[in-house]
Amino acid sequence: MTLVAAQAAVMVPSSHTSVLLVDPVAVLPELWVPEAEQWLSSSAGRVAPDGYSWMQAVHWVAGSGLYQPRRHRSTGLRSFNATTVYLAQLLAELSPCFPGLSYLQRRTGLSERMVEYHLAALRETGLLSYIVKGTRKRGEAPQASEFARTIPLKFDEALGIRTRQSDQDAPAFTRVMVGIAEAGRELMAKLAKKASRKVRRPRSKTSSRASEKASGKRSSGTAVTAVSDGSRCTPMGGGSSSASTAGSTSFPPESKLARGGSKSSITKKSEAKAGGRRKLNRVGRRFQLARELTQELDWLRGCSVPRIAWVVRDVADAGWTVAEVRGWLHLRGEAARVRRGSGLLAALLANAVTTLDTPEKRAYAVEQWRCAQEAARRHHIQKVRARTERFDGDWQAPTSLAVLRDVEQAFAQVRAVTSGGRDQHHPAETHDHCEDLALTDPQVEEMRDQVRCELMRGQTDLIDLAVDSMGREAAERLYGADLVRRARQLAGAARSSHVFIGRR
Repeated sequence: MTLVAAQAAVMVPSSHTSVLLVDPVAVLPELWVPEAEQWLSSSAGRVAPDGYSWMQAVHWVAGSGLYQPRRHRSTGLRSFNATTVYLAQLLAELSPCFPGLSYLQRRTGLSERMVEYHLAALRETGLLSYIVKGTRKRGEAPQASEFARTIPLKFDEALGIRTRQSDQDAPAFTRVMVGIAEAGRELMAKLAKKASRKVRRPRSKTSSRASEKASGKRSSGTAVTAVSDGSRCTPMGGGSSSASTAGSTSFPPESKLARGGSKSSITKKSEAKAGGRRKLNRVGRRFQLARELTQELDWLRGCSVPRIAWVVRDVADAGWTVAEVRGWLHLRGEAARVRRGSGLLAALLANAVTTLDTPEKRAYAVEQWRCAQEAARRHHIQKVRARTERFDGDWQAPTSLAVLRDVEQAFAQVRAVTSGGRDQHHPAETHDHCEDLALTDPQVEEMRDQVRCELMRGQTDLIDLAVDSMGREAAERLYGADLVRRARQLAGAARSSHVFIGRR
């Protein structure tokens, strides 16, 4: 057997216990890269062509036993373990290899210091080399290090790998593999199988022992025999190892493996989600109604949603919608000025469930509210249109008395026509006839009632329009001197800063 064959036979990382005829440390020197040579420019290894080839070197280092850091330092890892291989697998997935400590902590579940220890192990074995070293400066965000995945020189020597450098002027780490010795092919095949399998995240000894204690407590009086560390076996069919932390493993029944779970669990999940969304419970419906009310009602803007959910708990439990709540508030009457929205809502919703106790009653309240909304919308449109015609129109009230008289006669004729076409006489007779019809014509009386209602709400638009278009005398003959006088007083008071006209 040649020296290379002997080295390959000794350095095969087998999972079975075997007697080594040759000391591995005597065959190959210790695997250790000092800190000054952990940079790519000073590395003796070569850059791995891909993550698969690099994982072959990682598994070789893990099974060789050549990495003994306790000879050089007293802190850090004691050996190259399974967690280091798992972290290397995460690094093999990155391109470029630019990991952050927070990312590795989240994927491995380790602390920041343990992640640094495993990265140091990869650098000290020649598997990682610095391209750019991360920095930590006060007042600035920390910068992650960028690594190059390298294959150690001792890996090539142990397997008899021949390399060649395409360009003589290129750095030494750019050389590529061109062949392998016959003795190293079997070992390379075994390393290829290990590199193709995904390494699972190792379980700690504390978690495995805690799970064993918990399973022992759940059992009804049965004794649990703990498996010793030296006799643990893996469920994958491998040999025993004293450093294994797999613990006891139980497999699920084949019925669950076939469908991924029982039929009852799938049915419960499908029933819990209606239409692709989770069905709300009683508390969820309260909060949903409260959130919709705070968005719909202006005087509830800014109120606490949990407080409103507590106020509407009765109507929400009865199945009320936001439209039905608004219909009830329309029947009760809303306020223009609100000091505390949640308190007012609690007062308005008192006895709402007992009053509107059927869906028909709630539907009627919603219909009344929508009709009121439509009427308010139309009134607002008419008001805006009248204001636009009054202030923004091209027509202006004439200043001549003769022209005002003619305009008044024209309006009188129009009113006579709209009242049924009666008394279309000479314009001079229209004024007297209007005076005669002031108390007997139902159309004129209806107009005066409408003006009275508007004056009670503080609105003087109709009388202002009549005064501006026909003059005050004609407006007094049409609506009455008392209504015109009250309207002018309200119009003058509205321009004062000491008077407020509106509803409380």
